[in-house]
Amino acid sequence: MILKIIKELNSISSDMVGNEISLKVERRVLAKRRWRGQAEDGTDFGFDLIAPLKHGIYFHFEDEKNYVIDQKPEEVFRVPYPNQKEAAHRAWQVGNLHFPAQFKDAYLLVEGDLAVRLMLDRNQIPYEEAIEVFQPVLAASGHHHGSGKLLKYFNMW
Repeated sequence: MILKIIKELNSISSDMVGNEISLKVERRVLAKRRWRGQAEDGTDFGFDLIAPLKHGIYFHFEDEKNYVIDQKPEEVFRVPYPNQKEAAHRAWQVGNLHFPAQFKDAYLLVEGDLAVRLMLDRNQIPYEEAIEVFQPVLAASGHHHGSGKLLKYFNMW
């Protein structure tokens, strides 16, 4: 068994596309920079990258084979919205639970988690269950509810 180590991506020209070999991977693994996986043809790969890969990326070309990342679909909630204002409000509600979301043209995709389901039900927000490739928006910076100025005043009493 030979493990092929991928440390950087080489661009694959459009004339090379064809004869795709899939490497199926879950979203949480794909979010990592260092991981291992096996393509459908049995080729083993190790990844040690600067940035995580995304669904649909060609990551290796060899012997007329194009190896492509194929993110596994997962359970999600489709949360429709009638306009941008409602989309922002629903995204805020999901984000307030610290769950990722993905925007589509007419609906929001949210991780199929019990906490999200309970929030949607409690607020009477319509949704449907689905199985899809989930590619949430990645925030450049996060927020936290840790100790801050307000906590300093609570600790005074």
